[in-house]
Amino acid sequence: MPLLSICSLAKRVKRVFAPIGIWLASAGLAVAAPALSIGVSVSDLGNPYFVTIANGAKERAQALAGGNAKVSVVSSAYDIGRQVDQIDQFIAQGVDFILLIASDYEALYDAVLRAKAAGIYVIAVDVKAKGANATVTTANTQAGEIACEYLAKSLNYQGNVVIINGPPVSSVLARVKGCLTVFAQYPNLTVLSTDRNAGGSREGGLETMTYLATKFPKIDGAFTINDPTAIGVEQAARIANRTELKIVSVDGALVARERLGEPNSLIIGTASQFPTRMAETAVDIGYNLMQGNAAPATPVLIPSELISAENKNDYTSW
Repeated sequence: MPLLSICSLAKRVKRVFAPIGIWLASAGLAVAAPALSIGVSVSDLGNPYFVTIANGAKERAQALAGGNAKVSVVSSAYDIGRQVDQIDQFIAQGVDFILLIASDYEALYDAVLRAKAAGIYVIAVDVKAKGANATVTTANTQAGEIACEYLAKSLNYQGNVVIINGPPVSSVLARVKGCLTVFAQYPNLTVLSTDRNAGGSREGGLETMTYLATKFPKIDGAFTINDPTAIGVEQAARIANRTELKIVSVDGALVARERLGEPNSLIIGTASQFPTRMAETAVDIGYNLMQGNAAPATPVLIPSELISAENKNDYTSW
């Protein structure tokens, strides 16, 4: 029998007997909670956002499995080949399902299909992945819209603005799309740049803003695709003595929230994400699929909220 068929058969056997184990445990008999094994591939474990997703998945898995869960977390570093290898390793380990923050929507398709052929569910988290059983993301278009609406209002709907872009994954594309939709409504806003990829990192934001500050003598506002980028953009603006700049971003990370309302801060707002909620939802979907329940028919979108100096204390750190 082919290896994938054996893996798939083993998964089916486990799913048949797991509910029996739950029933026996609930009846007070000395039966260990059924083991739950999850593989998690995130983009960058140097980014607190992805660390929070990983931790949220671990905590939810342990709660569902009565403390008897194994969650393996790896980082793709936005490397497609590396992430394909990670998926294949999860298949070899025989995990129950995979939480996948895809480095590319299309390129992982064959690997996703291999996982599904082995009886392993794939839940796309944060960004879409072709072939996944289900998807859980922030409402990213909305996040871009509310951040850039706040920026436009702060500029009295006029001036020069830039978009500091990022890796071409679905979440980033949607945020930029939402932002551009807002900017297009105001004819006195001039968009100077939209295509500079800062890699979603502080270092990339610093480098990209250094370039843009040299190229454009007047920039009034900047939208960055995440908070680490915003921190780097702010640093570059200060080095270039471009303190007229107002910055908005997406994440709601502590590092950005702490800057809101500070006397010397150039960061004025960030559209929130809720990575713990996202991870918990994804684990619940995977677990429900194991019980034979259907996956959500459409992507599950976690709404975003605008965080500013006025309401930053209403949000806790993730």
